[in-house]
Amino acid sequence: MIDTRRLRTLRAVADHGTVTAAAAALHLTPSAVSQQLVALEHEVGHRLFTRDGRGVHLTAVGKIMLGHANEVLAQLERAKAEVAAYATGEAGEVTVACFATAIGAVLSPAIAALRATSPGLHVRVLDAEGDHSLAMLLDGEADLAVTVEYRGAPDAADRRLSRLPLYAEPFDLVLPHDHPLASEATLTSLSSETWIGPYPGNPVHDVITFACQQAGFTPNLAHCSDDFRAVVALVGAGAGVALVPRLALRDMALTGVAVRRTPGPERRVFAAVRRGSDAHPLLRPLLSALRTIGRSLDAESPSLEWPR
Repeated sequence: MIDTRRLRTLRAVADHGTVTAAAAALHLTPSAVSQQLVALEHEVGHRLFTRDGRGVHLTAVGKIMLGHANEVLAQLERAKAEVAAYATGEAGEVTVACFATAIGAVLSPAIAALRATSPGLHVRVLDAEGDHSLAMLLDGEADLAVTVEYRGAPDAADRRLSRLPLYAEPFDLVLPHDHPLASEATLTSLSSETWIGPYPGNPVHDVITFACQQAGFTPNLAHCSDDFRAVVALVGAGAGVALVPRLALRDMALTGVAVRRTPGPERRVFAAVRRGSDAHPLLRPLLSALRTIGRSLDAESPSLEWPR
């Protein structure tokens, strides 16, 4: 008999690459994680990991077990969802990991709408950048993540997740109001400028860098902040130019800056839950509300169906 707790440990180690990181995510000690892995290898009768320096790597049998672990854990999520549905699921808490712009654009309006339709549903919000929220979801720290497509993110075929597209958000150029190109700037025309943007690791940093490279140059990102209000303030002070997601500019005091809409990059925003939990009665109303708000932001959204 294979202990499902050990399957969760297997997946956490595969996700995080080290026993120490997996232990932190599972709120266990590294020795407890190691003991779980040894016990699982004994149950299976094969080695599941090889060590490489500080990290660990799946063996061929480990990869087979990981695939089955994902299926088993997804089925357990379905079982939890059905039990919750049987108990009506009219009240309870859902934890959502979501980046700041989407909290204002879709999550907050969704919560407001649910106060009328699902008054027993309490939404707990964790502000998390897109590259952190999916890890929080898979580690069980969140029940739902609102995030963006980014380099290195799990793709749409990932069997651990179910995804729901919400909206596609364009980026706008933000320049000092007295910039010579304030009324006609393009990415290419700003190749020699000083740029302001998020730190490396932030998904928006990758979008900006890639867009500029597509325009034929690598941006000189001299000033870094993950707070778009700070980015716009620096532009207004004449410190440089920036590409900022359009919704981040909404309701912002654009003092001393000019905003130029130009063909360029966009970020695709989606909601994700652990596969098998998408039918949970506490998640369904929230996902439906998010979808409705997302459609109002992006009338040209692709089909908003759950991938199976």
